[in-house]
Amino acid sequence: MVALWQSLIAAPVAQVLLAHDDLRNRRRYLNARNTLLELLRLKSLPVINENDTVAVEELKLGDNDNLAAIVAALVDADLLLIASDVDGLYSAHPKLHAHARPIESVAAVTAEILAMAGEAGSVHGTGGMRTKLEAATKAANAGIATVIFNGTNAQTVALLAQGAFRGTHFAPAVTRLAARKYWLRHAPGSGGRIRIDAGAALLPGGIVAVEGEFARGDIVEVVRPDGAAIARGLVQYNAGEVRRLAGKQSREIEALLGFSYGDNVVHRDDLSVLEEALA
Repeated sequence: MVALWQSLIAAPVAQVLLAHDDLRNRRRYLNARNTLLELLRLKSLPVINENDTVAVEELKLGDNDNLAAIVAALVDADLLLIASDVDGLYSAHPKLHAHARPIESVAAVTAEILAMAGEAGSVHGTGGMRTKLEAATKAANAGIATVIFNGTNAQTVALLAQGAFRGTHFAPAVTRLAARKYWLRHAPGSGGRIRIDAGAALLPGGIVAVEGEFARGDIVEVVRPDGAAIARGLVQYNAGEVRRLAGKQSREIEALLGFSYGDNVVHRDDLSVLEEALA
């Protein structure tokens, strides 16, 4: 595969394989960023894919569209280009609805825009336009514009080389998330969840349940009593320790564990509140 890419491109080609832990672990995330930036500095072209040889089903990064958005944020890209087999986003599936019209520009990916791509899990949603819209949302949150275009159309590709495009342009968000907050929101998590009381407190006394296993420094999901996710953040204690602390007072931490990493299970500087939770 690398030989094929190299035969098409004059610049040196470098294959980069990323795994779930490369994006979940902050140190490895920064190492991956530094590697990619150095390759770009050396005028090399990184060809990036998921490292399937070490991936297991529950720890897969998933589709290439969302992986591309994460990598775009990783290197502070100016633009994310996503190739498709259609000319961009349409108001409905163009092969099924004669009235479908192309959408040239999207200011923000709303529920109405998502509905144009079909529901997640539908025949036309999984791995299709739905995942491309998810990727465009991730890129927008990092301050990066996205263009979805028809990669099978030679004229469209030629226009891109001239700085023009034919497809759908997605504007970046007006307010760019801080790099750390962006990483917290979109990096793969541990699968662990911390259920908190109605007071939404991440002090030990506000924790009512712990789901799954996680280590200190992992990303966990913070959920309300009804199970709705409201935030993602880095935990200061592992799952077993949080279970022991649940419902207790912060002043009891050292007596219960024999040590203390702070009064909060997740510090506010390590927390990213989900936009849906604010709606």
